[in-house]
Amino acid sequence: MMIQDSGNRREYESGAVRDIQEGKGRCDLMPLDVVINWLQYTELIDSRELDILSCIEQYRNGENTYLLYKALDLFACATDYATAVDVILEVSKHFEEGAKKYGEDNWKKGIPESSYIDSAVRHYLKWLRDDDDERHDRAFVWNIMCLIWTHEHITNKQGMPEMAIRCVETDCYFNDDYCFCTSHNESCNPARGKECAGYSAD
Repeated sequence: MMIQDSGNRREYESGAVRDIQEGKGRCDLMPLDVVINWLQYTELIDSRELDILSCIEQYRNGENTYLLYKALDLFACATDYATAVDVILEVSKHFEEGAKKYGEDNWKKGIPESSYIDSAVRHYLKWLRDDDDERHDRAFVWNIMCLIWTHEHITNKQGMPEMAIRCVETDCYFNDDYCFCTSHNESCNPARGKECAGYSAD
């Protein structure tokens, strides 16, 4: 299934281009915390699937790419793919199709992070709705992967901490300064994690 193409293009100052289509909406402008709460109470959606949106929202607030890696991991677990490697190989087809459509490495020229978030959230919601007009699963992963790369190589802000510790008891990731927990459990914090009987370095 090929990438959809409206025939319209948006060109950025970097020279990169993306497909644009009026009426798609702007998912990057939505308050994802409100979306998460709404879906939690109105839809039969697994909490782990909502955690994926939570990771994206927390990234927007703190700009730590660890949260995006966590979103990818959660998504891989939520799909029918056996391993993350299977997901990666599938997404490589999206890169192949994108190269035919825009030219190789178009995405490396510099596309605003908001554009990746907009597209990722839209594809994720369509995946949750079981839309079959496009491969929304791999489009979601493609956008998150490119968002991570853009943040680490172009935005040039602090990304994943050099070391994150996972607390075995609470499954909370943290370093000396920050707790990367998606559950917002009061027991999940750096001090609590260090006091647990077991913890492991990732």
